[in-house]
Amino acid sequence: VKKNLDVETVNSFSDEWSRFDQTTLSEEEARRIFDEYFAIFPWGRLPENASGFDMGCGTGRWAKLVAPNVGHLHCIDPSTALDVAKVALGSFKNVTFYCASVDDQALPINSQDFGYSLGVLHHLPDTSSAIKSCVSLLKPGAPLLVYLYYAFDNRGWVYRVLWRVSDLVRRIICKLPSRFKHLVTVVIAAIVYFPLARLSLLLD
Repeated sequence: VKKNLDVETVNSFSDEWSRFDQTTLSEEEARRIFDEYFAIFPWGRLPENASGFDMGCGTGRWAKLVAPNVGHLHCIDPSTALDVAKVALGSFKNVTFYCASVDDQALPINSQDFGYSLGVLHHLPDTSSAIKSCVSLLKPGAPLLVYLYYAFDNRGWVYRVLWRVSDLVRRIICKLPSRFKHLVTVVIAAIVYFPLARLSLLLD
C-alpha cells in the first residue's frame, strides 16, 4: 500500500532541521509565535492529564510548550528531525516519540484527547486523507488544531504574481543537491530576506 508521504519532502526537511534546529530561538520569541498559533485552541476543554499528539512534530518547537500543560504528548514525524526533537525534549518524562507517517496509525483509533499539526499536512500528496487520519485518532468531540497554507483568495493580483514567482524559484531550488540548496538559500536570505525584514522592523 502506497503511503501518504513524499519522500523528497521528508528528506529535505530532515536536512533543513539538522542545519537549523531552532535552538537559538529565544524563549520570548518562541512563546509569542506559539501564542499566535494556539490562540484558538480550547485548552479549557481538555480533561485532566489529557493525552494528545503532535503530528509532524519536526524539531519539537511546539511540543516544548505543549508538554508542560498536558498529561502525555505523542510526537510523530517520519523525518530525522525527530532526533533533534528527542534532544530538545529530553527533560520531559511525558513525551513519547514515533518515527512514523500520518497514515501509519502510530496510536490507537479514538484514543486521544487532542491533536495538532501545524504547517505540515499541506506537504503531503493527499492532504484531505491526512486530516482524516488525524481525526481518526481522536476521541469523539476532541479538538484538532491544523494550520495549512491557503489559496490567497482574499489577496490582490500583485500578491498573487509575487507568490507565483517565489513559488517557481522555490521549486527550482528544491531540485538542487543539498549542499548547493543550502548555499543558495543562505545567499537569498542575506540579500533579500534580511534587508526586507530590517526594513519592515523600521517601518513598524
